[in-house]
Amino acid sequence: YQRRNRIRLLCNPGNNSKSSNSSNATDTSTFGKSSSSSVPPTPRTEKEILQSSNLRKFTFSELRSSTRNFRTDSLLGEGGFGSVFKGWIDERTFTPVKPGTGMIVAVKKLKLDSFQGHKEWLAEVNYLGQLSHPNLVKLIGYCLEDEQRLLVYEFMPKGSLEHHLFRRAPHFQPLSWNLRMKVALEAARGLAFLHSDEAKVIYRDFKTSNVLLDSEYNAKLSDFGLAKDGPSGDKSHVSTRVMGTQGYAAPEYLATGNLSNMPYQLSVTTILFLYYFHAS
Repeated sequence: YQRRNRIRLLCNPGNNSKSSNSSNATDTSTFGKSSSSSVPPTPRTEKEILQSSNLRKFTFSELRSSTRNFRTDSLLGEGGFGSVFKGWIDERTFTPVKPGTGMIVAVKKLKLDSFQGHKEWLAEVNYLGQLSHPNLVKLIGYCLEDEQRLLVYEFMPKGSLEHHLFRRAPHFQPLSWNLRMKVALEAARGLAFLHSDEAKVIYRDFKTSNVLLDSEYNAKLSDFGLAKDGPSGDKSHVSTRVMGTQGYAAPEYLATGNLSNMPYQLSVTTILFLYYFHAS
């Protein structure tokens, strides 16, 4: 019964105000507006985005030094955007420091021939430069220099949920059922915040590889390159070119291109389905 009740909550995060179960009331208290969240007005032009973001602007030379010239032994992973490298910066000044000292960061470097380009890079700066929530990954800064496009994030040492579910490497340990439910609940909280009146953002790429885990297995949503502003006023949806990952997107979105908050109930359900079929 408790499992079914939690799954119902995850798939319907808005239904949280009338539960008589005290533990559920505690779990869902952060699904609405959060005191740790802040969303300034969303800028529209590239100049406004770069000028208004609360981010550090890095030079390419700084990030090359931080990652030891993007050496292969600093490589954390690769994706559609490009490669992600481990880097080190000073916690206060954000200047590059000697490897093994200071604060570890993740530096994402756009491939020059990447199908995800400047538009997606700018979307990351736009949304993560404004949004602040415990279940969203923190973007520290960016680099825009000639053809180079880079992003600097907080380092998430436990990797992605995908790595743990499918055991992409020997050092990724399977998750207990309690940890799996904790991760799913926190990911749903991140989604609920994005869909709230405070943020009004449609994420568009909710999948296990974009749910990252910190050292305490706290879940944070990452990769906002496909995000869009949600519907405003009396509109129920926005229309757009279909984007995202097959298998996670809702059939009605794939068929019509109409985006609303509803398709993410399917995405959360898909992740819970994977939990059962990859249980340890």
